[in-house]
Amino acid sequence: MDFDMQTLTAAGFTGFRSFAELELNEIPQVPGIYVVLMPEGFTPRFLAESAGGHFKGKDPSLPQAALSAEWVAGAEVLYIGKAGAGKTGKRGLRKRIREMSDFGRGIPVGHWGGRLLWQLADSQALKVAWKELPPELVNAAEARYQQDFRAFHGRLPFANLAQARITAH
Repeated sequence: MDFDMQTLTAAGFTGFRSFAELELNEIPQVPGIYVVLMPEGFTPRFLAESAGGHFKGKDPSLPQAALSAEWVAGAEVLYIGKAGAGKTGKRGLRKRIREMSDFGRGIPVGHWGGRLLWQLADSQALKVAWKELPPELVNAAEARYQQDFRAFHGRLPFANLAQARITAH
């Protein structure tokens, strides 16, 4: 499966909003998976320093060579993540995508995964899309989408630095 807007839409993903135009109220408060994609015509340029938050005082920046080594030429999808229900059942997609968006605007929140996104110039133009799933399917779906991406592109998406594992609840 190619990972582009057309195939993701056919697979049930919705949203496709840039971080700059994202209305958090349109994101459902349910579990699911989400992807971050490049918009059409996006030219990747790496910043010397990340715009991401310094969670627990850690600088999310990587050297230019490390960013270049992670880049997946020809891929539209840059990150695949999940949003579980959490212990109270109230986390979900809206909360997790809000954390990612806040981190990308320099707020020191706990969304270290995907941190390479925020070292791209024009990162607020990146698009996020989501797919609602029952809580028991979230972990397996994230792992499967990452595996499928790896099978198609030969490696994980740019900002996924580790393969998701299927964990028991």
